[in-house]
Amino acid sequence: MKKILASLTAVFLLQACNGDYTELNKDPNSYYTTVPSTVLTYAEKQLVDYLTTPSVNINNLRLTMQYWNETSYSDESNYNFVTRNVADNVFLYLYVRSNKNIIQAKQLVNDYSPTAAEVPTWETVKKNQLAILDMLQIYTYQTAVDTFGDVPFSQAGDVDKYPLPKYDNAKDIYSQLITNLKADLASIDTSGKSFSTGEKFYNGDMTKWKKFGNSLLLKLGIALADSDPDLAKATCQAAITGGVFASSTDDCNLAYLSASPNFNQMYANLVANGRNDFVAGKPIVDLMNSTNDPRRSAYFRLKNGSYIGGTIGVMTSFDNFSAPGDFAYTTTTPGILMNYTEVAFYLAEASARWGIGGNAATLYNNAVTASFSQWGKTSAEASTYLLANPYDSSNWQKSIGTQAWIAMYNQPMQSWNFWRRLDYPVLAPAVQAVPESNGKIPVRLQYPVSEQTTNPTNYAAGSAAIGGDYLYTKIFWDKK
Repeated sequence: MKKILASLTAVFLLQACNGDYTELNKDPNSYYTTVPSTVLTYAEKQLVDYLTTPSVNINNLRLTMQYWNETSYSDESNYNFVTRNVADNVFLYLYVRSNKNIIQAKQLVNDYSPTAAEVPTWETVKKNQLAILDMLQIYTYQTAVDTFGDVPFSQAGDVDKYPLPKYDNAKDIYSQLITNLKADLASIDTSGKSFSTGEKFYNGDMTKWKKFGNSLLLKLGIALADSDPDLAKATCQAAITGGVFASSTDDCNLAYLSASPNFNQMYANLVANGRNDFVAGKPIVDLMNSTNDPRRSAYFRLKNGSYIGGTIGVMTSFDNFSAPGDFAYTTTTPGILMNYTEVAFYLAEASARWGIGGNAATLYNNAVTASFSQWGKTSAEASTYLLANPYDSSNWQKSIGTQAWIAMYNQPMQSWNFWRRLDYPVLAPAVQAVPESNGKIPVRLQYPVSEQTTNPTNYAAGSAAIGGDYLYTKIFWDKK
């Protein structure tokens, strides 16, 4: 951890000075004296870049969830994440490029001395700014826990005091995140202002941020459904009562730009790098072909008049299979932090589990329809599809799990969560899966090599606490 965090300043300076976002270019050399909006912009972009990128060095969840398959090599499709030190890069994005910059932005907000004109409204503005930053930090920590299990948390924010931070219990982290998020939501003043510049998701709109916070609370709650049902239900109910996303106008997206280096990370890897490394995966193509799913034309490109997916784990020729759809080859395709489609599926699941928030079948239909709308399909097409693929109350896990897997095609981290929690759809491991996977699809990432070498004592304790640092060790909320 110390090695990673120590590289923060160099990383920030190298990347900030190359960006097109104005806030990243004001004065990258004054990192520790800059305004918080500059650091916030950077943290927001890095978080979404991580979730969006298909780079095999960083995020392979499109491969793990069998949406895509590799062409030039098959290592990552077969769960070899060690050769490229993937986990080290995940830590870099989550702990350094996102979390460390959020921490620095918080400090800048707390240390700021308002002008005379700002004094009357500063306390409200300050609370709103800190609430935004904390919600982003909560999202980042949840992502870290969902990826690794026990992770540095209580000591992760102060590298000088804790250069080798301990690993906190993942369940305890979740409980603290829920507590923190409720406090953030209570502190928000939707009639007040926050960041006037630099906040790229909602431009500082606190009404939007409050909906995001409640939707994030729903996401935290639903994750605990099998490990702590009482807390899960209460958390989800509080979120629904508080007001979650109600339509795509609430989506929390990053508007990528048309010019380098701020175009979409899929475009960066599929076009700007001049590589044809991915084709569609056979499991999702075959399922969507079997239901004549209209979303295929958005998800994939036709190959010889058909949609054809490659066998997972087998190196496939780019020329013989369907490529990802046009969205992946477009500079300005938005990067998704959280959207209405995702939240709609959480609502359907909450209703199926506990009967809260509305009728489960109706909410299931809403979620599938939201996905169709997200991908440019009509409500009529969604209705026809739903007649053939209705909600099954006798096996709601299959109904919601399968449809969420299809819908989360461009949100692989969230897809991974749905699949681990609901155990649907039933997916077979890659045909040449590495021995380290124990013949299974990975349910977590192994800890970074850098943690093993620079933080060995805490790494060993953290690994032992979760039952071993393996790809097949289940996250605490996945143990059922």
